[in-house]
Amino acid sequence: MKMKFLGSLLLFILPVYIYAAVAAFTGKVTDVKTNEPIIGATITIPQLKISTTTNASGEFTFGTLPARGRYVVEVSYVGYQTSIKTVDLSNPASLTFTLTPSIIEAREVVVTGTVVASNSKNNSTSAAVVSKEDLQGSYTNLIDALAKQVPGVSQITTGPGISKPVIRGLGYNRVVTLSDGVKQQGQQWGDEHGIELDQYQADKVEVLRGAASLQYGSDAIGGVINLVEPLAPAPGKIRGEVLSNYSTNNGLTGSSLMLTGNENGFVWRGRGSYQNAYSFKTPAGYFPNSGFNNTNLSGMVGLNKSWGYSHLNFSYYKNNIGFFDPETVNDLYTTEHSRTLDYPRQDIRHYKVALNNNFVIGEGSLKVDLGYQKNQRRELEDSADPSLFFDLNTYSLDTKYSLPARNGWEPVIGLSGSIGHSVNKAEEKLIPEYNAYAAGIFGFVKKTYGANTVSAGVRYDYIQNKGKQLFEEGAERFPGFKNNFSSVSGALGYTHVFNEYVNFKANAGSAFRAPNPAELGSNGVHEGTFRYEVGNGNLKPERSYQADATLEFGNGILTGSVGVFENYIHNYIYASNTNNETIVVPTEDLGTYPVYRYGQVNANLYGAEASLTLHPVSFIHFQNTFAYTHAQNNTFDRPLSFIPAGTLRNTLRFEPKVKGLHEFYFYAGVDNYFKQNRIDATFETPTDSYTLLNAGIGTTIKLGAQRFKVYVSGANLTNKRYYDALSRLKPGRISQDNLNLGVYNPGRNITFGFYMPFNLK
Repeated sequence: MKMKFLGSLLLFILPVYIYAAVAAFTGKVTDVKTNEPIIGATITIPQLKISTTTNASGEFTFGTLPARGRYVVEVSYVGYQTSIKTVDLSNPASLTFTLTPSIIEAREVVVTGTVVASNSKNNSTSAAVVSKEDLQGSYTNLIDALAKQVPGVSQITTGPGISKPVIRGLGYNRVVTLSDGVKQQGQQWGDEHGIELDQYQADKVEVLRGAASLQYGSDAIGGVINLVEPLAPAPGKIRGEVLSNYSTNNGLTGSSLMLTGNENGFVWRGRGSYQNAYSFKTPAGYFPNSGFNNTNLSGMVGLNKSWGYSHLNFSYYKNNIGFFDPETVNDLYTTEHSRTLDYPRQDIRHYKVALNNNFVIGEGSLKVDLGYQKNQRRELEDSADPSLFFDLNTYSLDTKYSLPARNGWEPVIGLSGSIGHSVNKAEEKLIPEYNAYAAGIFGFVKKTYGANTVSAGVRYDYIQNKGKQLFEEGAERFPGFKNNFSSVSGALGYTHVFNEYVNFKANAGSAFRAPNPAELGSNGVHEGTFRYEVGNGNLKPERSYQADATLEFGNGILTGSVGVFENYIHNYIYASNTNNETIVVPTEDLGTYPVYRYGQVNANLYGAEASLTLHPVSFIHFQNTFAYTHAQNNTFDRPLSFIPAGTLRNTLRFEPKVKGLHEFYFYAGVDNYFKQNRIDATFETPTDSYTLLNAGIGTTIKLGAQRFKVYVSGANLTNKRYYDALSRLKPGRISQDNLNLGVYNPGRNITFGFYMPFNLK
């Protein structure tokens, strides 16, 4: 029935192909000072997922565009400030883009993950964009890279192998990770459940801070991480990239190869990636069985035509992660670090198929994203036979119709829905088998007048969770549940561009998140967290009321931003261990487990984020970022648990001209993490402040027209002993009568790597 519905939808929208008209769009890119053509500049139309480059005369051509419609065009080149214009294709006159030489290349960018793709200056959402080259360094995964570069983003870690994103103090099912236009569904409720994504696959990553529930629904109450895949090249071109890196701390080796092509509008892409690491090393020794390995295979085939695009994406991700064995508690550290994983460990497999479409209808467009995901999570206790085995299948539909813009008004309406079905395939049980249904509809409008842009939207959601009752040995294990949740959310946004150097943005609105099946129905030992978890079938939805404001500024010497946010959450859901409650489980190795029960409180989170970069001369950059989140459990008048510590990062980067080398740089940085004494002392321990020293060097070597980037980066160069506030391995975070971990975060790590983009045709 699901496939009949999807097929009927496609049959309804496919006829727009027949009536599509064709327009051509040409232009030229020049240097604003010399008027000389710029060769090799990249021109992108993100809404149509197409790009091209300028020829030897600085000229470019898009030959198969819709005959009508307004589209954002982004022009970029290394060493120049990005230029962004909105082009009306009903009058596709040849345009000249003049680029200004600048030591700041990416202050002005297009953000695509919001309801309306637009210049970041005119977008009220607090957003940060991280490029592919910025994702390369001493990072163990994608979330680790974002947490160390984007103010307000942090990570819940279980060693280097698992990182869960946290935005402004909110994580788990409150942050949406988006890839191929589809929300990643990998059972995000678990403490030790990371995201099943290839860290090498993104061409750039957009981080939307604050509620993005208007477009993405219930789970985006904290923000969105949007992975943007590389665009296909111009027709007749084939290009690719190869990259590899090695890290000394845990022997992490990673490699990825990608090819993408365009033959008269038939586009394709293929990628293969592999990572392998042994146990990570702390200043006190190696932490046993903390290695991991993962394999990712992905591809895309599709059409880019004058009627829009249709792309079929598919991927397979397999991840194996070792876990600490409580029976060896007296040996927290070892000198051994084999790449062979022992038990216990996780075996995770994620399959995804996504059909992404954007159909041009007159001057409007209809975007349709269809997705299917299968997430299989096996927890292997002492053999290949899983002790826990979650099998989750998710079908999703997201549509967005952008009506023709009139007099500066840009209206959008959207519809989304998903069906999730989870079964248990192992003898042990933690959560009941369940079905989850979600549907939502929203309306949004954006208006630009002069230097001002205002936006407003409203959304209605309906969510149903049905947990299956289960009896074991004559006793009820899961009572079963059926919960229906619905809510109306709204958002207001405002931006003002004072001049080319200063702009202001602000947002206010409400959002909601329905409790997930694990929070509603858990009842069992969670092997990866060493605790007994008990759900609550009477939980109510979380309701968030939040506001933020950001001032952005920049010229040739000084660039930066400063922002504040406030987020009041009614019925905030979290699991806690109160009164040192324990339970004896005779069939388990540890015997006695702490009991964590899900409950609700009223919470208030507020804080600030700031960045400041000084450019005293063209080759010196002094980069500084700051982030702080204050979180209070108002119900019990104590701090909220598991909140990141404040951070201050300072990096001095030099980019001198060196003969024979291109884009040469070296840097030294100091990361300062504040004390985190604001904890829920009933089951959490504080962490001391610490400072980490980092440094790196890199350059691009040109062999003819071929670029070859090599780099060396180092993290925690002083081999500092420290515990991060969000590490699940810090003292007291995991505790039983006979288990109290206190494992340091990774020590010194040096990463060697290269990145080589290339053209085959």
